[in-house]
Amino acid sequence: MKNFGSLIALFVAALWLFPASAQIRDQNAIAATLIAETQTPAPGASFTIAIRMRPDPGWHGYWRNPGDAGLPGRFAWTLPEGVTIGELRYPVPERLTISGIMNYVYEGEYALLAEVMLDEDIAPGTEIPLRAEGDWLACTDEICVPERGTLSLDLVAGSGEATDTADFDRFRARLPRPLDSEGRFALAGETLRLAIPFPETAAIADPYFFPATERALDYGALQGISRDGDWLIVEVAAGAGAAGIERIEGVLKIGAHDGLMVALVPGDVPAAGVPIAGEPMNSSVIRADAETVLLALAGAILGGLLLNIMPCVFPILSLKALSLARAGGEERAARRDALAYAVGVVLTCVALGAALLILRAGGAQLGWAFQLQDPRMILALLLLVSAITLNLVGLFELPGLTAGGNLAGKEGAAGSFFTGALAAFVATPCTGPFMAGALGAALVLPSVVALAIFAGLGLGLALPFLALAYIPALRNRLPRPGPWLVRFRHIMAIPMGLTALALGWVLWRQTGASGLFLGLAVALILAVLLWWAGRQQRAGRNAWLPILPVAALTVGAIAVLPVPVATANAESGVLGAEPFSETRLAELRGEGRPVFVYFTADWCITCKANEAGALARTAVAEHFEANDIAVLVGDWTTGDAGIGRFLEEQGRSGVPLYLYYAPGEEAQILPQILTVGELTAL
Repeated sequence: MKNFGSLIALFVAALWLFPASAQIRDQNAIAATLIAETQTPAPGASFTIAIRMRPDPGWHGYWRNPGDAGLPGRFAWTLPEGVTIGELRYPVPERLTISGIMNYVYEGEYALLAEVMLDEDIAPGTEIPLRAEGDWLACTDEICVPERGTLSLDLVAGSGEATDTADFDRFRARLPRPLDSEGRFALAGETLRLAIPFPETAAIADPYFFPATERALDYGALQGISRDGDWLIVEVAAGAGAAGIERIEGVLKIGAHDGLMVALVPGDVPAAGVPIAGEPMNSSVIRADAETVLLALAGAILGGLLLNIMPCVFPILSLKALSLARAGGEERAARRDALAYAVGVVLTCVALGAALLILRAGGAQLGWAFQLQDPRMILALLLLVSAITLNLVGLFELPGLTAGGNLAGKEGAAGSFFTGALAAFVATPCTGPFMAGALGAALVLPSVVALAIFAGLGLGLALPFLALAYIPALRNRLPRPGPWLVRFRHIMAIPMGLTALALGWVLWRQTGASGLFLGLAVALILAVLLWWAGRQQRAGRNAWLPILPVAALTVGAIAVLPVPVATANAESGVLGAEPFSETRLAELRGEGRPVFVYFTADWCITCKANEAGALARTAVAEHFEANDIAVLVGDWTTGDAGIGRFLEEQGRSGVPLYLYYAPGEEAQILPQILTVGELTAL
């Protein structure tokens, strides 16, 4: 075991070679349809079409420049010969600020308009099929989901008579009108100053400048707007690219759904004039945000601490125990190993959190423990845990990776670091008390704050180890190293071997028999290679020759493992549960029935412990049947965007989650460790 850190480093590095893929909902939250102002466009003339976007309640879409976050819609057209289409025109957007992040959005129905031109030589009666493949981003205040759809419209060349004027008049009324005169802009230190020609006598309400030119100004900064005669002066913090911009375009909002298209070039900007009432800074909101951050950070630390007693961390308890046993009561070794272990835990939590935020920013609907939704990660962990089991029973010792030394180092600090890294990686499948709310908050807070919360989770997870190292009264209770340590090491191989079996079962659940066969075959070859390495070591020879194929075999197996399309498991859960969907939940609640909903995953040990120890009990089944309680199960084993969205609506970022809906009441969130008594009291 002295070189155990080398083994962990070798396999943990392989876990990141093949990232998980993003998932897309089956039913769009923003419905998109293609309509035309006339069904019989005239040859040689133009007509207007609209992409009508209808967000579900609570959802929003994005303007051409989404602001600090988000993505505009993209549409690829397929048009018949002789038909051309102009640029899409967007209506005046709205502002939406979430945790200090400014978004330019549409929260209700909106339409993107474009002009279509028919050639003169198109004969009347000719069919005009218009097709577009669209991609857009649908978001709530807490979650974003990439969506797509095929838009189609079949027209026939004819008289050009307008048939849908009312809707198109309404759409046009919300388009910004072009401003004939150019404005001017100038950079004054850190401030961008804009001068927009606007008649002194013209009315204006709640003015705001929406920049179409990216990085020209700080989207989230307060805009100071004043009037100087026939000029409107806008002063705002400059953006990162303001110094190199030669032209700024945007929309000046002058009223509700009313605006002007503005173009500005470098030039003199008059002094600020009479201020126009804007939105004052709200200090109470800032204090509330600070309070939220502190509460989330405290919850993450406490949640990480409690995670040590959750079933999720059982696979790595043997590694912790061995680390403590090796250190014994020796102060210097215990503190060194504790610090290295804590650094490994914290850095891994931060790395997982950063990867999660990056993937979500790209539109992926993922939550905590996202890495275990990919069977390639499960296979890598299966091989790693199998190798650790063989190492614990003494089959081999990993040779050094550098001349005259090894990754674990003479004092073993690196070994403790990678033990901590593995502990954090394997402990993430479940969320415990306090941790669930903290991680839910992290996903809607600014990135820097979110990363601090993930670091707090790691600190909480490492706290018991740090306490043993730095509190003499606790450390003195540790047994001194001795011959018993060898026997203890062999005993610790048992839970690690059981973990390997559990990972094999998860792999089978995710990929079927073919994936399991590949995993078992590779694990068997791995065992033979490591046995060969052990013989080389005992004979005093270099063990590099069998170790190199181990790394190649691991990477190759991960690369060829079949990865199924991520969908929720359609099998019934315990209590005869139906697969979860928001539609089915609404139907059952509409019938007035009580509903119990649980979200699980095959890699979540706490989930499976609850299912076996509470949900599968006869007393619970009889109680649910007697009270006509419907049961829905959401299986998140391989990820599901719809389930992920629903979890975040409940303020959660992972499983398990247990909800009970009494007739006519909102959801009651149940504890993450269930008991028969709690369930039979529903």
